[in-house]
Amino acid sequence: MTKPRTILPMLAKVAERLPGEGDFLFEPKWDGFRAIAFHDEAGVRIQSRDEKPLDRYFPDLHAAFAECLPKGCVLDGEIVIATPSGLDFDALQQRVHPAASRVARLAAETPAAFVAFDILRLDGRDCMARPQAERRLLLEALLSGAEPPLRLTPMTTDHTLAQRWLQHFEGAGLDGVMVKPAEGPYQPGKRAMFKVKHVRTADCVVAGFRWHKSTVEGGPDAIGSLLLGLYDDAGLLQHVGMTSSFGMEARQKLAAELAPLRKRAMEGHPWMDWASESNDDTHRMPGARSRWSSGKDLSWEPLRTERVCEVKYDHLQGNRFRHGTTFMRWRQDKPPAACTYAQLEVVPPYELARVFGA
Repeated sequence: MTKPRTILPMLAKVAERLPGEGDFLFEPKWDGFRAIAFHDEAGVRIQSRDEKPLDRYFPDLHAAFAECLPKGCVLDGEIVIATPSGLDFDALQQRVHPAASRVARLAAETPAAFVAFDILRLDGRDCMARPQAERRLLLEALLSGAEPPLRLTPMTTDHTLAQRWLQHFEGAGLDGVMVKPAEGPYQPGKRAMFKVKHVRTADCVVAGFRWHKSTVEGGPDAIGSLLLGLYDDAGLLQHVGMTSSFGMEARQKLAAELAPLRKRAMEGHPWMDWASESNDDTHRMPGARSRWSSGKDLSWEPLRTERVCEVKYDHLQGNRFRHGTTFMRWRQDKPPAACTYAQLEVVPPYELARVFGA
């Protein structure tokens, strides 16, 4: 039996700002699961970014593709969960569950949507060699009458409008703007477009760390990642994420530098109660396993909460950083008690309906 075809999605390089000149298509950057939707001779299939099937987790989308997409069609897009208050990534994560009964219930309670932003095949013909601008016209024609859960991403060639999108759309849960060369072909697996994301900094308490895999395998001591905390309004130190942007030499130096803070670290540590697994996701322990850990060793070592570092981050999801952060510097001048959520920029809410109507 022939294995169904898969396509590696085209990827993006990070850019600090929107380009001032050139022929580009600008689109919102959606915060969901990247997916490629097939309706071909093998039937309907939903493929993840790493070429794995997603159909069992999104039966609602599978049915929609079977009904609405013509055969011989392949679309690139993002799976999201749209709510009146914006995109809900936490709800999207819950959709990936091993129990079929739970998947079916969540499909009804929190239905997903597919936001299409490229077309790779139409009427059985490959479109990937065509310019981006031409593929966009084909996509618009195909989805001109589409209704939820199928959505067409907004697009503009106006730099000023794209800059406004970058400013305002974050309030609806989006995390930046995509920049696509108008004449560019679709290049599977290649970083052939650009993403401009929100970049901010925060001063965080360093409350623990994880060992680097080389240490776990018997090599010299090296830090894998630092665990970061911020104090909430009640004075509790919440785990907000991690930073791991170090070279190997720096990792080994960190292990020696932080060694004194390991002594008696658990005595009165704000996360000492997280040795149990009874906490909910709101207060998730730093070493907790999740369905995303893929068997990785996520055990953690506590540190006395005396160090502060400044990190660069792009997006706050709930009370945690959505992605990993970039270490910038130590803040010897800042007391740990000053590392609170109050320092973070509050993003004004923005209606998701206005994004789709842009």
